[in-house]
Amino acid sequence: MKRYLITSALPYASGVTHLGNVVGSTLPADIYARYCRLRGRDTLSICGSDEHGVAITIAAEKEGVTPQTVIDRYHRANASALEGLDIQFDLYDRTSNPIHADTAQEFFRVWQDKGLLERKEDDQFYDEESSMFLPDRYVEGVCPNCGYDKARGDQCDSCGAYYDQLDLKSPRSLISGKTPVVRKTTHWYFRLDAFQQWCEQYIESHAGDWKDNVLQQSRSWLKQGLSPRSATRDMSWGIPVPADDADGKVLYVWFEAVLGYISMTKQWAANEGSPDAWRQWWCSADTEYTAFLGKDNIVFHTIIFPILLATRADEGYILPKNVPANEFLNLEGQKFSKSRNWAIDVQQYLEAFPEKQHVDVVRYVLTMNMPETKDSDFTWRDFQARTNNELAAILGNYVNRVMTFVHKNFDGAVPAVPAAFVAGDHEGLLAESIQTGLHEVARNLDGFRFRDAATEAMNVARAANKYFNDKAPWKSIKENPDDCAATMNVCLQTIRTLSVLFAPFLPEASATMQSMLGTVVNAGAPKQNKVGADTWQQAGEHLLTSGTALGQPIILFTKVENDIVEREISKLGSLSPAPSSSSDEKGAEESLITIDHFSTVKLRTAVVLEAERVAKSEKLLKLQVDLGGERRQILAGIAKHYAPEDLVGTVIVVVANLKPAKLMGMESQGMVLAASNADGKLTLVSPRDAGIGSGAEVR
Repeated sequence: MKRYLITSALPYASGVTHLGNVVGSTLPADIYARYCRLRGRDTLSICGSDEHGVAITIAAEKEGVTPQTVIDRYHRANASALEGLDIQFDLYDRTSNPIHADTAQEFFRVWQDKGLLERKEDDQFYDEESSMFLPDRYVEGVCPNCGYDKARGDQCDSCGAYYDQLDLKSPRSLISGKTPVVRKTTHWYFRLDAFQQWCEQYIESHAGDWKDNVLQQSRSWLKQGLSPRSATRDMSWGIPVPADDADGKVLYVWFEAVLGYISMTKQWAANEGSPDAWRQWWCSADTEYTAFLGKDNIVFHTIIFPILLATRADEGYILPKNVPANEFLNLEGQKFSKSRNWAIDVQQYLEAFPEKQHVDVVRYVLTMNMPETKDSDFTWRDFQARTNNELAAILGNYVNRVMTFVHKNFDGAVPAVPAAFVAGDHEGLLAESIQTGLHEVARNLDGFRFRDAATEAMNVARAANKYFNDKAPWKSIKENPDDCAATMNVCLQTIRTLSVLFAPFLPEASATMQSMLGTVVNAGAPKQNKVGADTWQQAGEHLLTSGTALGQPIILFTKVENDIVEREISKLGSLSPAPSSSSDEKGAEESLITIDHFSTVKLRTAVVLEAERVAKSEKLLKLQVDLGGERRQILAGIAKHYAPEDLVGTVIVVVANLKPAKLMGMESQGMVLAASNADGKLTLVSPRDAGIGSGAEVR
């Protein structure tokens, strides 16, 4: 039997995952895996934490803790966040697992044995003040390709170019802030250039089935020409190079992290009690491998990883059949940025929306805005509109109307269809809509068009509503009870159909529908569906037995009111506890600035004259402050930490030259400075000398 191997790009364990990360790889992987399982396919879905590399050590150094402390914290946090969104893998593991080190070192030895590694001395940036060689992401400068002034040592986040760190213009160390010098060091270089022609043929063999953005980025990289790339780094955190003369060197994450898919499969097999079972997934022609990721990871999965797999083709290692990479998701028209508090991390969302229905809501909204071919945008207004006008008004409304009507008129049991009625004839156009929907949703999911798939599923719910309205059971229950019974039987059978159609997108709602119908819950989670049992194909059949007792009606979705939208919008860009480290990307987001840059920020002391809570906001206080003869209104996100009456007369520090912003319909003419501890407790910044009044310069 054919096997379906599914991997999702490994979340980096230096920060919390946000909705932009989720929509890029983990959510589409979960949707596709649930669908595959419902089709009865032998499916394995693998993911885990990427836990090596410079971003981890930078985060640890900033916090004054060990790298292990950082990865333990964020591995747990991200595993919990994904589970909270019902994103379920057969295994969510980590690259700090010893089995991963063994796997990566085994690959390294194979490359050595096959002559694919060459050891050579090369120039590298060295920080004399810190007495250390600078790995790529410890150095920052001006991109040699586009001129972006915060380019990292190996890649520009502005134009996407890859280069050698020595090509950076105006380099500076992220450790000391000083200009590094160039010193000699020795590394093992992997012969990527030996695979140029092979890789070109591999990419072009998928010209008819891979997304255009994936093909074009891969071709662009190959057009520049592959060259030997250092596979090792001078640092202590990582997988040690398996060589006698490799003290202080570790495997570069470019050549190590992607091997985590294999090592995690090995761990899954061990957990299942069949340690060798991983081979049937990675070394068998019967396996179809799909790798989900965001566009910033394309070349790692279309060029680097396939080349690494090709080095062991003689052992049967397979290649990705498809790499359906997504573009980026923006937030309210701007890029996600943790440092600017312009982001929605998963835990924040789950805390703000603790009801289970909102797990499905955000999955659905993200799916309908999935950046499949170009960057897309998440907005809270769209979140509200799709919840109210689609999930609640179409799907939820239909299920509630049907269940409530049956409980009221048929004693809460599936009505029997009178012998005189032929179910197919009675369904009419609804039966056609269901069959079309099952086919179209499946076709789009197999083609990795998730937005279109969810749209087709909702079209079936629209057809079901039309059927209910056209049949008008509230009339037929009085005029023709047999016709009404047949109608409601069809309506209940259709709820079962919808529970399968929506299972990949809305697993919570699907499980609730199935529970109300008294059927076995199967939303395509790991081990819920039997291999070989095509539940999807059976979704259009009438399998509910007459007389089956139904559960009580449950409201699937409630409307999102305007005050909720205003509450969430007000959080963006406002004062909030800063994260201990960034999760925007694998580089250090914060960079050193000059004194000239800092001097552009005007900090002044101010005396709080008045303070009051902002209606419909749990977080904001409206302050009237004296800035030294000038009265200002400032909205500050400190309502959970300070009572308004305690602030009057307090001397605080504000950013005086900040551009005014609108929050909750009111203008804020500055920003209050506050410090936060690890628990998120805020403390306002205030001068210690009680003699300092309003308007004093802070410098």
